[in-house]
Amino acid sequence: MKYRTIGTDPRTRREVSALALGAMLFGSATDERTSFAVLDHFVEAGGTFIDTSDNYAFWADGGQGGQSEELLGRWLRGPGAGAGVVIATKLGARPLAPGTSYTDNPEGLSAKVIREAAERSRERLGVDRLDLLYAHIEDRTVPPHETVEGFAELVAEGTVGLLWVSNHAVWRVERARAPAAAGGLPGYEVLQYQHSLLRPRADVPSALFEDGSLGSAGAELISYLRAEPGLTLVAYSPLLGGAYTRPDKPLPPDYDHPGTPARLAVLRAVAAETGGSVNQVVLAWQMGGSLPVIPLVGASSVAQLEESLAAVDLELTADQRARLDAAH
Repeated sequence: MKYRTIGTDPRTRREVSALALGAMLFGSATDERTSFAVLDHFVEAGGTFIDTSDNYAFWADGGQGGQSEELLGRWLRGPGAGAGVVIATKLGARPLAPGTSYTDNPEGLSAKVIREAAERSRERLGVDRLDLLYAHIEDRTVPPHETVEGFAELVAEGTVGLLWVSNHAVWRVERARAPAAAGGLPGYEVLQYQHSLLRPRADVPSALFEDGSLGSAGAELISYLRAEPGLTLVAYSPLLGGAYTRPDKPLPPDYDHPGTPARLAVLRAVAAETGGSVNQVVLAWQMGGSLPVIPLVGASSVAQLEESLAAVDLELTADQRARLDAAH
């Protein structure tokens, strides 16, 4: 396994595995026995970085979520976790009532919610301190300073370590980070966005963003990352839910544009040259690039996880990387 340091403050920064394991479906679509087997194998391979959220998986039963955190709490109390495991969780997108969703009834990012949601997450995980805590989705009903101060209070109290943000417009991220820095408060240091080799169209509206996709790592977010060397990008859905390799899993509609076939052709050629799988090349391209990117992979079996883990040691040549970058 390879490792990367996230965060800049010596008091809160952490060294984590270069590949993160997503626990979104653990405890719901992926049963406990399988989930534990995947988690154990990840740790045995040197993995330390596990990602979840307080709303996973509310859609499975029409509830409010919590299954993933609860399962991880049971696993953490067992012998498999060991020392050094870093758990990242999120708040802000938990439905306030069963039968609703984060699109129409989210908990939000008020100071009150931040404190209460973080406490519930600590209880479900069975920990005294949340290593990493995300603002999961935007809350434009709350002033940014209230959210910043709400998170900062928990860091000051020692119940939260690093602060992260996902699925926010870049201008909203900066509107939170700037006053935090000016006030000497902890700010967001890790960004989690959908990011893969294939690039989606940016003009396709979604339930969260009526003006087009702001939840993907587009040109503006990538340029922001280049300008702020203290930031790290955690790339969720790097393998597009299996769409690179599964005939029964078509690409999402926003990937239906002329650039996709060209990038796929180069990707397949590079995979043939390396002897690795298409999925492994995508992950290696992310992990070995000039920007600090940590792929976040899901796994519903140990075999799936093993394929992703093998990508850690796959080295792309400068020529292969340049061809993948240039294809459009």
